[in-house]
This record gives sequence, C-alpha cells and structure tokens, in this order.
Amino acid sequence: VQLQASGGGLVQAGGSLRLSCAASGFTFDDYAIGWYRQAPGKEREGVSGINSSDGSTYYADSVKGRFTISSDNAKNTVYLQMNSLEPEDTAVYYCAAEVNDRDYECDVFLLRWGFGSWGQGTLVTVSS
Repeated sequence: VQLQASGGGLVQAGGSLRLSCAASGFTFDDYAIGWYRQAPGKEREGVSGINSSDGSTYYADSVKGRFTISSDNAKNTVYLQMNSLEPEDTAVYYCAAEVNDRDYECDVFLLRWGFGSWGQGTLVTVSS
C-alpha cells in the first residue's frame, strides 16, 4: 500500500493549487482518505476527508468553502482543490487512507481513529 502526494508549490495569497494523492497496491473501494497538514511549530490538523464508497466528505472549519476534496476511483486518486489560499494555509500536506468497509463517516478517521497508510508530504507555501 503506497500513497503518493503531489501538487504542492508556492502560490500567492488568493491563488489556487490542486493536490493529488495517488494510491498503488490497493484500490480505493471502501476506503476513507484524508488530508492533513502541519505547519512549522503547530500541531497536525485534519483538513478534509472523503469516503470512496459514497463520496461523503468532511472539511475542517478553517478550509470550508475554499477547499474541495474529490475522488477518481478509476484513477485511484484523490484530489484536494484549494482555492482562495491564505498565508495561514502554508504547511506540509499529507494524505492518508484506511479501510472503511462499514461506511463510517470519514471524519471519524480524520479526527479520532487515524489512518493506517500515509503518503509523504507535499509542501504548500502561500505568500502574502
């Protein structure tokens, strides 16, 4: 099971980026996939999550209305579209996945149980 996060970079405030999380070694059927971020000196934050089975999603209040998570199960890839980026969004972003064959809400994994498989981080830097 491998996850590959990509798409980070440097962008000006107000700009957009799209992060990708590509999975190999397993298919996204019946998985919860989440995005976390960690800024220097700050605790890791669960940003967004999605259930691949039904497409249900979760967003942290800090990104609600600006970020959109989506899943392309045929490509085994989850995307995080980030719009209206703010300097406070600067962080290393990680994707993670866990089997969810009982259709638990994805925020249960993101905020409480955690995920078993993690990708490497991708750095997002938003300049003011």
